Formats: sequence, structure tokens, C-alpha cells
Amino acid sequence: MSTSRTSRPSGPSAGVHVPLAERLRPHHLGEVVGQQHLLGEGMALRIAFESGQPHSCILWGPPGTGKTTIARLMADAFDAQFIPISAVLGGVKDIREAVELAQKARDGLVPQSTIVFVDEVHRFNKSQQDAFLPHVESGLFTFIGATTENPSFEVNSALLSRAAVYVLNSLTDDDLKQILARAQAEYAQTAIESEAADRLVAYADGDARRLLNTLETLFVAAQAEGLSTITDTWLLKVLGERLRRYDKGGEQFYDTISALHKSVRGSDPDAALYWLVRMLDGGADPRYMARRMVRMASEDIGLADPRALRLALDAAEVYERLGSPEGELALAECVVYLAMAPKSNAVYSAYNAVRAFIKQDVTRPVPMHLRNAPTKLMKQLDYGKGYRYAHDEEDAFAAGESYLPEGMPAQPFYQPVPRGLEIKIGERLAQLRQRNRDAERTE
Repeated sequence: MSTSRTSRPSGPSAGVHVPLAERLRPHHLGEVVGQQHLLGEGMALRIAFESGQPHSCILWGPPGTGKTTIARLMADAFDAQFIPISAVLGGVKDIREAVELAQKARDGLVPQSTIVFVDEVHRFNKSQQDAFLPHVESGLFTFIGATTENPSFEVNSALLSRAAVYVLNSLTDDDLKQILARAQAEYAQTAIESEAADRLVAYADGDARRLLNTLETLFVAAQAEGLSTITDTWLLKVLGERLRRYDKGGEQFYDTISALHKSVRGSDPDAALYWLVRMLDGGADPRYMARRMVRMASEDIGLADPRALRLALDAAEVYERLGSPEGELALAECVVYLAMAPKSNAVYSAYNAVRAFIKQDVTRPVPMHLRNAPTKLMKQLDYGKGYRYAHDEEDAFAAGESYLPEGMPAQPFYQPVPRGLEIKIGERLAQLRQRNRDAERTE
């Protein structure tokens, strides 16, 4: 853990290399590129800066979008001691040290406020996050957390309730080109072709830090080879196939799988294929994708097309046998079929309705006529007495028979939709329910 009385060191020590991303870090709000929905005139964070009153907050956004920069600028704006903590490397010991430093700053000859900045705050467990609460409550320091994960899931509700949440967006191509131009103007020794610049911006994928780190590497490599200009051909050779930013366990992952699921549910095969390939291209486990398609077949297609579930299971088996990349074609075939299949969530809805009913209902005994009677004693106690064997009845249906607990009214949990095979299922179910009603009237 390190501390500073302003937002950044006054300058690098002799012989110490400072990365380009750090050298280009903005010194005031006017230099910040992007996030104008928060930092523009009249916007929430801009108002907070201008108010002179710091407040605890959580900065939520993808990597390289300015979370650390905003926190440092906030310390500058309020002339506050800045104490950064990395939740990846730190722990309760670092929190205790931050508390001590904040107390010294508050009680010094020239009292100073403190901002404690926790990077990757979602990596702290509940007890570590709770350790901030009393000091945030007392006003000893202002807490700023940075996270790439949804704070609703990763930050304790108690801490979340004491902090404003600001959502940062990935930087646009225009934002990144502006940063690239600034880097070239201030530090570059090598020119960059416009086509190469476009490819570099695409490679950065909304991440300013990735852009600048890659650019610095390219400058060094170009100088070593004596190049006067970075061409698109040379850049492609150096970078190789473009690597996408893809967090296989984080917020972006779940957003993308959600988009895939909703595209299938919405019967859009083109969109479904797009999101499937996006995930595979980004490194998602094809086995996970296969499991998700089994879920889609059960939840959104159901009995409207029972073949969908079988096809999803077959696709999973094909992938297991062939592996990548050949097995991924079976997944693509499956996702197109699922998208085009008739949709029904009738079984899914019925299942959830039954679960909700049972959760609030009493434990009802099994009716005597439905109980098993494997012993003589059970038969003497009337277990199974009066049960009507359906196969002995007309159309193998015991009209009027009740299979629910005694005293429990009929519950039409399952309501087939008028699509696919469920059209016929619905017709059959309507006939059987009518026969039950007719039998009840004749009793």
C-alpha cells in the first residue's frame, strides 16, 4: 500500500521507467477523455467535484475507462490525502494502516481529509468490506471503490447503501483516437499510418490502458527495427490475431450469455449465432455453452418442440467427441434450431407455480387410494383402497379420479401454449379436463 498527499507522485525518480499510461494520466478534469455523462457540465460527478464536499462512491466500469484517474483527481480537487489499496494484494492490515494514516492527517497541525481508494473492491470478502463501515460512518475518510463487476452482487449491501454508484462506459473509438493523438504529440518518436491507428484502436477495445501499453510496446519495437512509420502490415504482424477483451467470469460474460439466451427466445437465429460466436471467440468454454442451450431448450421451447432438448444434448455429445473447432459447428447448428423452434415456457411456468404453491402450503398427506400397499398390514389399513387402474378404464383414463391431496382444489398449473406440439397437447388436456368435469356432475 502506498500513500500520497496529492493524486500522483510529483515526478519519477531518476532511472525509473514510468509507463506511458501513467505519464498521460490527466492532471485535471479538462484532460479526461470520455465519461461525459458523468463529468460533463451539470452531470453528477462534475457537480460533486465542484461542490467541494467529497462523498463515498463506487466507480463501476470496464478496465481502462478512468476509474483510478477519477479517484486521484477527486483527491486533488479536495486537497485530500490519497491512500490507494489493491484488493487483489491487500487485506485487513492495509485497512488498519489506512485508518491510522487518516487519523494522523485529521489530527495534524494542518488537518487534512483523506480519500481511501480500493481498486478491485469486489475482491475483498464481506468481513474486509465491513471493516470500512465504521470509518465511513464517522467521516474519518471518504471511501472510493473501483470495480469491473456489478456492485449489486459483489459489494456488501451495508457498504453499498453508504456510497453512490457511478457507471463508467467503455471508451469510444473517437475517445481512443483522441488519446492516441495526445500520446503521439507528447511522446512518440514514430509516425503511425491511419490504417494502423484504426487497427490499434480496435485492438484496445474501449480500454485506454490497453491502448497506451500496446502503443508503448510498438514504439520500442519500431525503434529497435529502425522504422520511421508504423504500418498496418507491420502492426498486424506484431499483434497477431486480435485479442478481444473478455472476462470469462465477470459482468461482461453474463451480459453476453443473457443476450444469447434472449436472442434464442426471440427467435432471431442471426443474433443468436452472433452472440454464440462472440462468446466462443472470447474464450468461453464450449461445454458451458452446450449446457446453456440445454437450459434454453427446457425453459423456452419445452413441449412445443421436445426434439429441441434432444438436439441440445446431442450437440453437447458431439462437442465432447470432436472438441474444438469441429465440435463448435454442432453448437451453431443447435442454436439456430433453438432460435427457430416454436416457443413455450408453459412447463417452466408451471414448475415455478408449483414450487411457489408448495412453499406457502401446508404438508398435505398422500390420499389413501394413492398410497402403496406392499404389505398385508398396509392393505388392512386401506392403503391403496379404491384406486382405479387407468389402463382398465375407457381410453386409459379414469375420468373423475383425483390425484391431488384431499381437500386441495384442482390447480391448473400447466397451461399449454397454442404453438408447436403443445397445440395437440392442449387439445388433449382440454378433453381430459372436460371428462373430469362431466364425471363430477354425474356423481
